[in-house]
Amino acid sequence: MALNGNTSTAIPKTMRAWSVESTNGFDSLTFHTEAPLPKPSDYEVLVKFHAVSLNYRDLLIPKGQYPFPCSPSITPLSDGSGTILQCGPKVTRFAPGDKVCTLFHQSHLGGPLSPPHLASGLGSAVHGTLRQYGTFNEHGLVSMPGNLGFREAACLSCAGVTAWNALYGLEGKQVKPGNWVLTMGTGGVSCLAVQFAKAAGAKVISTTSNPCKVHLLRELGADHVINYREIENWGEEAKRITGGGGVDFVVEVGGPSTFAQSLKSVKIGGCVTAIGFVGGPVAGAGFLDILGALCTVRSILVGSRDMFEEMSRAIEGANIKPHVDENYFTLEQAKEAYEYMWAQKHFGKVVISID
Repeated sequence: MALNGNTSTAIPKTMRAWSVESTNGFDSLTFHTEAPLPKPSDYEVLVKFHAVSLNYRDLLIPKGQYPFPCSPSITPLSDGSGTILQCGPKVTRFAPGDKVCTLFHQSHLGGPLSPPHLASGLGSAVHGTLRQYGTFNEHGLVSMPGNLGFREAACLSCAGVTAWNALYGLEGKQVKPGNWVLTMGTGGVSCLAVQFAKAAGAKVISTTSNPCKVHLLRELGADHVINYREIENWGEEAKRITGGGGVDFVVEVGGPSTFAQSLKSVKIGGCVTAIGFVGGPVAGAGFLDILGALCTVRSILVGSRDMFEEMSRAIEGANIKPHVDENYFTLEQAKEAYEYMWAQKHFGKVVISID
C-alpha cells in the first residue's frame, strides 16, 4: 500500500501554465506566469511535470475543430510524465516520488469507451498537462515504464495507447507474427505502431511524402516505404507488396483523404482502424467501398487504463523507446512547438520539456 504524505521538495504557491482562451488559432494560447497551484484532495495526487507532448488533436482545439467536448479556458495537452510530490490522505495507488504518466480519459479504466468517459478527456474537457504542476485522481495515472526517461514516457498517453489499441484492442483480431501492418506518415501514432508491430514479429509497410523520411522509417523498423506522392495508387501497391493478399491491419490516421486507399490495401477479413483525419476533412470513400472491401472497419478514441498498463509491460519487456523529434522546446516555447508540428516538420513525437 502506498504511503501518504509529501516529498521534501519545496512546493510553490503559483506555477507557469498555458490555457486556450478562444478558437482563433494558435494566438488563442495564453501563457500565465503565476497561475494558482492546485492542491490535492483526499483521492488526488500532485504531479510535477517534467515533459509533455503534442498530438494532432491539440492543434485542432485552439482552432475550434476538435469534435469532442471542450471547456473554456482549458489547460491544453493530454500527454505528460512527471513525479508525484504530494498524495491526498486516502490515496493508495501511489506514493510521493513515484514516476507517472497521465491517462487520456481520466475515467476510462477498462472496457469499452462510453459517453461519460468523453467528459474526462485531458486537455479538452478537463485541465491537461501544459503546466508545471497538476492534481489528478489517483486512478487517472499510470506508473511510468521503467526503461523510459521522462521525454520518452511523455509520448504514451494518447499516441502510444492509440497505436496499441489499433493493433491489440479488438478481441479476435490482434497482431501476430507474420501479419502485415500498414502505417501512414511519421507522426506519433504511426511511429509507435511501427515499433509495436515489429516487436510482435509483424511486417510493416509505411507511407510518406517526404523522401528524407524514408530512411528514418526504415531505421524505425518499416520493411517497405511507399512515397504516396510518387505512387498515387499506394493502396494497391501495398497489396502488391504483400503478394496480392493485402495487409492485415491498417492504422488509418489520414481520414477521408486516405480511406479509399486503405480499403484497397486491406485483405479480406483484415481490419482498418480509423483514428484521425490529419489529411483534412475532404470527401472520401463511402458505404459501397467499405462493403466491397469485406473487412472490419472500427473507429477508436485512444484507449483505457488497462490497455495503457498492458502496453507499458510490453514496452518494458521489449525495451521499446518511443521516437522523440530532435527539436527541443521549453514550456515557454509551447506556441512554437504547435507551429512546428502544424507545419509537419516533425518525425515522431514533439515533446516539450518542463523544468
